[in-house]
Amino acid sequence: MKQSAVQQSNRRAYPRSSAGDGGGVAAPADGSVFKSPGVIFWPAFHVLCCLVSAAAGFRFSRLLFLLLFSPLAPSSSSSFPRQHLRLPLVRQQPATALPSLLPPPAVLPPPPPPNSKSLASSRVVVGRHGIRVRPWPHPDPAEVARAHEILARVQQEQRLQYGVKDPRPILVVTPTYARTFQALHLTGLLHSLMLVPHPLTWLVVEAGGLSNETSAILSSSLVPVLQLPFREQMPVVWSDRHRLEARMRLYALRVIRERRLDGIVLFADDSNVHTMELFDEIQKVEWMGAVSVGILAHSAAPETPSRKQQREGDKENSHLPIQGPACNSSGHLIGWHTFNTLPYAKKAAIFVGEGVIVLPSKLEWSGFVINSRLLWKEAEGKPNWVRDLDDVGINGEEIESPLDLLKDATLVEPLGNCGKKVMLWWLRAEARYDSKFPTRWVIDPRLEIIVPAKRTPWPEAPPDLVFQQMADDEEHTREHVSKKSKSSRSKNSYRKKKKREANVNTQVSDLSIADVK
Repeated sequence: MKQSAVQQSNRRAYPRSSAGDGGGVAAPADGSVFKSPGVIFWPAFHVLCCLVSAAAGFRFSRLLFLLLFSPLAPSSSSSFPRQHLRLPLVRQQPATALPSLLPPPAVLPPPPPPNSKSLASSRVVVGRHGIRVRPWPHPDPAEVARAHEILARVQQEQRLQYGVKDPRPILVVTPTYARTFQALHLTGLLHSLMLVPHPLTWLVVEAGGLSNETSAILSSSLVPVLQLPFREQMPVVWSDRHRLEARMRLYALRVIRERRLDGIVLFADDSNVHTMELFDEIQKVEWMGAVSVGILAHSAAPETPSRKQQREGDKENSHLPIQGPACNSSGHLIGWHTFNTLPYAKKAAIFVGEGVIVLPSKLEWSGFVINSRLLWKEAEGKPNWVRDLDDVGINGEEIESPLDLLKDATLVEPLGNCGKKVMLWWLRAEARYDSKFPTRWVIDPRLEIIVPAKRTPWPEAPPDLVFQQMADDEEHTREHVSKKSKSSRSKNSYRKKKKREANVNTQVSDLSIADVK
């Protein structure tokens, strides 16, 4: 009975609408459509708020919006009339009868006490609005050191599981001599060798005997170093320098044979760039292997229009600047890919330090690795296709590459995915052979003012090289011819100027006489 009475009261309060309205509110009898005032009020209020924001600023409008449209208190919810809420009447169950479906609230730790110093300086006012500056969360140094130790341990375990098993020692042979760029090149190679995770011995052959400059650089090395003196001086011509460096490497190979050093011989020039993957790849060699070398031929001279045209013409005939083994589809060595030097035959550098391109030799030593037992007189399993080291380089024989040590060069093992991967780069960047540099690059005593700051001519310029003197002579003849033409023009202009000044003086004198009269 109570339920029927409630339904009748609802029917009286909300009359049934027609079928065409879909159960909505009944339309008025006159057929006019009633529009709510909220449709017009809210867009107008939005435009008004935008204007106030533009005039008063975002900070003021934000506070005004929060004051006007802040959520009401729970007690004010009872002020809404019940007849406007079209909700079904459901008898409310007591709170104790409902099961607790939500998890218990998490207990958060209390916030740290605020720092008075940081609060005092945590507000920065820039323009209209303030910026809150929060303290920077500096990491704990102990935790950072611990993280680095964990990473190093993980890398070590990965190297043990997936790296080279039982690596053989590496014997690095480097020819060098005291010069301006020696500290630059030798320091870079030194730090690269210090990163190698395998046992390593560095054989440094120095031309002209042992020097204090080279010894000072090698003293900071953490790898075992064997410094070998070589009596001959390093020449200033590139072709002669290549031949002398080959004899220096051959001298280091003889030292390895005499001392019976066991390992893999790697020819690393001081100006080359090596990857760490190279030292893992050479562990695969059995007797003699070859890797691909990227040739970084450069030119330090400024580019002129004629050189641009030559460079554009050479693009069609240029090849990949790579030296290395060439293999067939089955992975066997069938030949060698060398650097094409024909386009640069007339533009190559002759003297060390010229500002033109420096060309490599036909096959660079840095692209080969050798098993040191191949050099021994008696070794187990030594092949018979290797020449005796005592018969190499005698009677004026020039050694151009390690292939001259073999009787059959087709038995070289290609490394680096059969030469497809470049893991080192050949580079020659040198200063002039007569350039000056402080001993060990230590400036003692202090630098003195040689040139004032207002002008920048360099005193005591080094003498020009042969090719520079020839170019200066040509420029001098051109300037001499141009000066003759300029001198004749200057004489004519000087005479015309004198005539104009004389005419002006006569006119001024005539005017002054007329004024006096």
